[in-house]
Amino acid sequence: MTPASPAARPAPRTAATPSWLKLATASLALFVAGCATTVVPDAPSTPAPAPEPVAATRPSLPSYRLPSDIPLQDIAIVSTSPYGVTTLDAPTDLWDRIRRGFAMPDLDNDMVRDREQWYATRPDYMQRMTERSRRYLFHIVEEIELRNMPMELALLPFIESAFNPQAVSSARAAGMWQFMPATGESFDLKQNAFRDDRRDVLASTRAALDYLQQLHGRFGDWHLALAAYNWGQGNVNRAITRNQRQGLPTGYTDINMPLETRMYVPKLQAVKNILARPQDFNATLPLIGNHPFFDTVTLLRDMDVELIARLAEVEEKDFRVLNPSLRQPVVMAAGTPHVLLPWDNAIIFQRNLLQYTGPLASWTAWVVPSTMTAAQAAARVGMSEEELRAVNNIPPRMRVRAGSSLLVPRTEKRNGDVPIHVADNAQLNLQPEATTRRGTVTVRKGDTLSQLARRYDVSVASLAAWNRISVKATLRVGQRLTVQLPQRATQARSSSAKKVVSSTARKPVKAKATASKTRVATSSKTDKKSP
Repeated sequence: MTPASPAARPAPRTAATPSWLKLATASLALFVAGCATTVVPDAPSTPAPAPEPVAATRPSLPSYRLPSDIPLQDIAIVSTSPYGVTTLDAPTDLWDRIRRGFAMPDLDNDMVRDREQWYATRPDYMQRMTERSRRYLFHIVEEIELRNMPMELALLPFIESAFNPQAVSSARAAGMWQFMPATGESFDLKQNAFRDDRRDVLASTRAALDYLQQLHGRFGDWHLALAAYNWGQGNVNRAITRNQRQGLPTGYTDINMPLETRMYVPKLQAVKNILARPQDFNATLPLIGNHPFFDTVTLLRDMDVELIARLAEVEEKDFRVLNPSLRQPVVMAAGTPHVLLPWDNAIIFQRNLLQYTGPLASWTAWVVPSTMTAAQAAARVGMSEEELRAVNNIPPRMRVRAGSSLLVPRTEKRNGDVPIHVADNAQLNLQPEATTRRGTVTVRKGDTLSQLARRYDVSVASLAAWNRISVKATLRVGQRLTVQLPQRATQARSSSAKKVVSSTARKPVKAKATASKTRVATSSKTDKKSP
């Protein structure tokens, strides 16, 4: 007999199940099914195609399921990144920021070690130099980073001027970056009677970095660019050409150059090494925060330096340390529209300026109409000669030539701001006052004061003043007058008189004619009255 199939096999009899139990069981089943189901949005109604077979060489992901016999441990925080990540911590101070930007190849030779020893044994000098740098260094670092230049260049003012913007070399290089006059002019650094932009913090830094970029573009090597900055690009180019003709290397250490230029890069490298590892040289660096020291303030009108300092609540000497290009007691807005103030004091200045109602400037510029003495110029502008000389730096025994620009007090007639063409191009041109020798003139028939003044190329007023008479005085025949003549002219006239005397000794006939002419007697010493 064939056994019955399972489908046909009768079900075993069981006890009847209550309806409430069936309902609870169904609800529990639905709850469990809902928790275990993953919802996929917009799932297609058709079954997904089978995945492609995985290559046998691809390693399978490790299983993180633990065997049941291993106890669980506390959860720990671990890194899941397969690569190391460089931290982006902010620099602790400005020195740290500078170190991070070093990019030049290091120079390692005996000259570097010699300069390291020189600086390391002068801690007072290093302290003064680094203390001075705190005012300007942040701005230089910012500008170098904007140009993506090596940060070693921020240390160059240590070598050039010890960060003294008033430094002047024997070759007339001036400022923090030590620009020569001609080089400064080629980079638009104004040098006139009222200001010298080679000393200006912003302008000179801009010009120096422009120049260094230009030199690096020409030579393709920062050490050679620095040599050209010190020695001149023409000299460096000729030195390179000489080595090329001889088949020699043309690097910084290979070309022939003066000792000063040979030591230039080693000095910079020595300072770099000390700042990079001060502990190795027993050096202490002052703390310089990684934030600006000064802020830039725009001036719309001419203002006295004393007033700016007062409104900013700083000492005038501290103002001039940040604005070393200013030569005069007034800032001319047309030529110097921006001044630098300590960061917090810039806000104080703006607030106090809004409340200030007095005059902004007590000085203006006056263009000399004709060549004159300092005394004459002082009389024209209502100043004492001593004050005029002091304010405009006019040395003794010098005349002011026509077209010169002088700083003078403001008056009702001269009360305007200095125009830009004067502020940018003001010059003080001087010429020596002629050395005079005092002589006497004997008045002949028909002579007048004006005729004598024209004859000896002097003014009627001067001739009258020398003799204490009126300019309208009538002269008497035989009257002796004092006259001041330039020394060269006097010497020429004296020589001429000697020739006449010797000539009349040989030819008495012409002596009578000579006697009718006006004679000039001169003394042997300058400004000494004749007997």
